[in-house]
Amino acid sequence: MSLYSPRVDGGDEDPSKTRCGSLHLYLGYAAGVGKTFRMLEDAQQLRRQGKDVAIGYFESHGRKDTIAKTVGLEMIPTRTCVYRGAVFQEMDTDRILKRRPAICVVDELAHTNVPSSPRAKRWEDVQVILNEGIDVMTNMNIQHLESLNDDVFRITGIRMRETVPDWFIKSAAEVIMVDATEGALLNRFRRGVIYPLDKAQRALDNFFKESTLTALRELALRQTAHELESKDTVQAIKSRGDRHTSDIVERHLDRILVYVTEYPASAMLIRRGRRMADYLDADCFVVSVVQRKGSKSLRGVQEAIERHLRFARNLNIETRILEGDDVAETILSFSRRNQITHILVARPKILPWAHLWTNDPVLQIVRRATGIRVTVVADRAVRASHGHS
Repeated sequence: MSLYSPRVDGGDEDPSKTRCGSLHLYLGYAAGVGKTFRMLEDAQQLRRQGKDVAIGYFESHGRKDTIAKTVGLEMIPTRTCVYRGAVFQEMDTDRILKRRPAICVVDELAHTNVPSSPRAKRWEDVQVILNEGIDVMTNMNIQHLESLNDDVFRITGIRMRETVPDWFIKSAAEVIMVDATEGALLNRFRRGVIYPLDKAQRALDNFFKESTLTALRELALRQTAHELESKDTVQAIKSRGDRHTSDIVERHLDRILVYVTEYPASAMLIRRGRRMADYLDADCFVVSVVQRKGSKSLRGVQEAIERHLRFARNLNIETRILEGDDVAETILSFSRRNQITHILVARPKILPWAHLWTNDPVLQIVRRATGIRVTVVADRAVRASHGHS
């Protein structure tokens, strides 16, 4: 399922003008659905059409059918790295830039590079390649999308550490959903097609349970359908040439504010805000408040808040640090000035019945907000760890 029109060869653009390369992403829901296989098939087709295609990085996992798809494609040598006595092969971005193919094939976009590499993540290497005007074909699974981190954790019980920011995926010129039914995927596992049989059995007993695969597949299909629908809708409205309808597209009717503190739940809130903003096509702000009087200026608290703000900026969310003695009023005043329609806050950590007398900022925001929807979000991971009361 393709979301955008492909632009692989640059068309009739003036070659004297440097353009950013186009990103073509093959998206799946689990290892073994066929992302790399499909990507290499398309690369071979482009090669047969006379395009200059080279493989910047390829991870075979010992899959013979996939390896066969690389025959005839130029393989740019990788970079050998030694870390803690072990030898690793990483994509050599400098060598790719020196070779400068028209189209570069890069496997496993969400990969984390070996420490001491020029960049921490492979998607950052891909961004460098794109900035040099080279088109990139790459792949990843839906569980590595940053804003879905909490949803994936609830489905799988595993916190994904390798993630790709949403803004980077949204920059793609083309996203192709590579799908396989859960039954077909499980059959491949049992036959040892994806992993050796001993490793495959461990995977089937853990991450690759049928219920987990079903939920991940639904997540991937829902994400793809949402992106397709939202882009088709905007394109349809803009194509009318009606000034009024074009203004509607450009003007965001919803504006979301996420109130963050030093607590870990703020990361969950930021991801929720990013997802909500995407679905509503809304502006989003992540805001923290520094109290001017009587506040504890603890270094650890400040560092934790700054980490959350950096995380928000990585998701392309605008951040603000406000000053005010009354946290709730500071948040609400900012909301009124900036036409905020929806505030997201984390569930306060208070004892039962304490809401009757506490001055907790979250409860004060809920009480005082008028004309603004306030959503109090519980951290499900914390709640689950404490059991059900």
